[in-house]
Amino acid sequence: MKKHIPNLITLLNLLSGVIAVLFASVNQLEYAAYFVCLGIFFDFFDGFFARILNVSGELGKQLDSLADMVTSGVVPGIVMFQLLRMSIGDSNPLWFTDFSQMSYLPFFGLLIVLASCYRLANFNIDSRQTSSFIGIPTPANTLLVISLPLILNYSSSTFFVDLIHNKYVLIFITILGSYLMNAKLPLFSLKFKSFAWKENIIKYLFLIITITLIITLQVVAIPLVILVYVLLSIIENISKKGKKTA
Repeated sequence: MKKHIPNLITLLNLLSGVIAVLFASVNQLEYAAYFVCLGIFFDFFDGFFARILNVSGELGKQLDSLADMVTSGVVPGIVMFQLLRMSIGDSNPLWFTDFSQMSYLPFFGLLIVLASCYRLANFNIDSRQTSSFIGIPTPANTLLVISLPLILNYSSSTFFVDLIHNKYVLIFITILGSYLMNAKLPLFSLKFKSFAWKENIIKYLFLIITITLIITLQVVAIPLVILVYVLLSIIENISKKGKKTA
């Protein structure tokens, strides 16, 4: 019976993603973001319990990617689609009611879906990504995208709100996220083999910076945390190359 527990948790990730799709499709982006966060929570713990129970297998690996394709692939694409609609002044929550007035620009946001799919398929056959990542994981890119409507709802900063309402900024985020998911860029994982400071200095710095940003900036911190993650990974890569050449 225990071998089915991680798969059940994975299916809860998928269920959360499907509910998020329903909310995102009618422009209820805040609720979509909450269910995506719930799905990512389940996504973390399915692997955790698989390791604890020693029941990891190929079925679980495939289920995990299929669930992530919805929660961390389809949903952020729809969210970006809706944000691009808002950036050009289309405020109708039911986007599919008037095709004659529809702009093609919002469909550009669905590039995230395609890039996520490619990333997940490539991840399944890439044996190099067992203890670290190459390219940002789909959940990280998803957190970046779903943070944007939360910033619109909860941030009092007109600067960030104006940025999110700018279609060129949204297009840039779409292209950058799609590229980084599939870039040959080594990124550190938050899995700890030991808790020694020297071996995990980058991870500890990331956690300290993350906590500080969340306390001070709250929801605005989310995209900044993703940026810090990428920058610290680049610093770690340069440091490793320096040690090899020394």
